[in-house]
Amino acid sequence: MMNDEFKKLFLRELEKLEKELENYSNEDLLWQAPEGINNSAGNLFLHLCGNLQHFIGAQLGGTGYERDREFEFAGKVSVEDLRNRISDTKTVINDYFESVEDSAFELEYPLQPFGYSMTVRYFLNHLLGHLNYHLGQINYHRRILS
Repeated sequence: MMNDEFKKLFLRELEKLEKELENYSNEDLLWQAPEGINNSAGNLFLHLCGNLQHFIGAQLGGTGYERDREFEFAGKVSVEDLRNRISDTKTVINDYFESVEDSAFELEYPLQPFGYSMTVRYFLNHLLGHLNYHLGQINYHRRILS
């Protein structure tokens, strides 16, 4: 079942995101962007949660989540808030994949973020790659500053 596979992959990567957050030895390091790095890890945490909450939660799951992409890259919150956002995102991911049938993945995704139509399956694969890309950046960021 494709829904189970997607659920396991997204939740696995979100658990890695939780571990990255816990591995920061100092909350202030989350919000530092060393020279040559555009985004702090804290902002990447916000971005990843906002991205998944918007593209899966709101667009596919009908959660009503309203994204503030500008805040994702400019805002700052507490570690506890980041923990809660990751936890909420995991719940949204779990709930969506528990409720969807495999046939839904062959439907057209409701938005065209790349300027062309695509299936839900295609866009979910993109979202997994996006999540992993930024997860790697966060890991590297943490190791540079630690």
